[in-house]
Amino acid sequence: MKKLSLVICVYNEEPNIKPLSEEIKAALKDIDFEAIFVDDGSSDRTREEIRKINDERFLLVELKRNYGQSSALQAGIDQAEGEYVALIDGDLQNDPADVPMMLNEIEKEGWDMVAGVRANRKDGMFLRKVPSKIANYMIRRATGIHMKDLGCTLKIFTSETIKSIHIYGELHRYIPALITLEGATRITQVDVNHRPRTFGTSKYNLSRTTRVMSDLVLMVFFKKYMQRPMHFFGGIGIVTLGIGVLINFYLLILKVLGNDIWGKPLLMLGILMVLGGIQFITTGIIAEVQMRTYFESQKKKPYRVKSVSPAVEK
Repeated sequence: MKKLSLVICVYNEEPNIKPLSEEIKAALKDIDFEAIFVDDGSSDRTREEIRKINDERFLLVELKRNYGQSSALQAGIDQAEGEYVALIDGDLQNDPADVPMMLNEIEKEGWDMVAGVRANRKDGMFLRKVPSKIANYMIRRATGIHMKDLGCTLKIFTSETIKSIHIYGELHRYIPALITLEGATRITQVDVNHRPRTFGTSKYNLSRTTRVMSDLVLMVFFKKYMQRPMHFFGGIGIVTLGIGVLINFYLLILKVLGNDIWGKPLLMLGILMVLGGIQFITTGIIAEVQMRTYFESQKKKPYRVKSVSPAVEK
């Protein structure tokens, strides 16, 4: 088993491949490593540049089309065979020279994850820095993961930690939250170098904002209700159904007293509340069955054991 697997997702990064590979070789010259380039459906000559590296320590994983960063990262992690797995951007903004320091930190202290913090970020203020700060604040508040820079790709994990999760959709931004859900609580942060983009163009734009917010809602649900979805949907359903029943009971009394209730907005509201409550409760039951299927079909445990030892004094 190799000491380190380096996973690099690239999409149309042709001019960055050669300098990045040379920096990786120089930075990791004393480490038994493999570098896995995942080409996420590039339309330029990125793949050809990777093959020109001509080094058996470098592996090219070609995806059939552009799946997005999360799926590309998962493809690279699935191929990784190292004791530790590091993630790094393919645009030269992350510095491979930081990896040995982070590897030493995770080995020495036994962390589950060491995450980079871009201490002196070289990005535009309004399109990158400000949205990133807002997103980091909201994610910290919602998930309870108190990290300074959740958007920095440069991270290193034990193989067991990163392979305990599956990254899909656009959940790569929430890797710290995902591994925490799987019981990996020993995480730390270190300052890393961040460089301006020299070649190519950024794949970032403000259209990602809505996706980040949507994924944040999903992560909050995972954190609080992953193992008990009925508590979420059922709670809303019972309250909604209860209000609907009370409204309809009130209207029934009015009808008995001789009042005309047909066509009243309150009648429509009462009917909708009853139907909505039933739907929420039904959704909760279905979600509960799906969660049981998820855990039992894959023989997953709803807990993670840290260690087992004899109950004797040392």
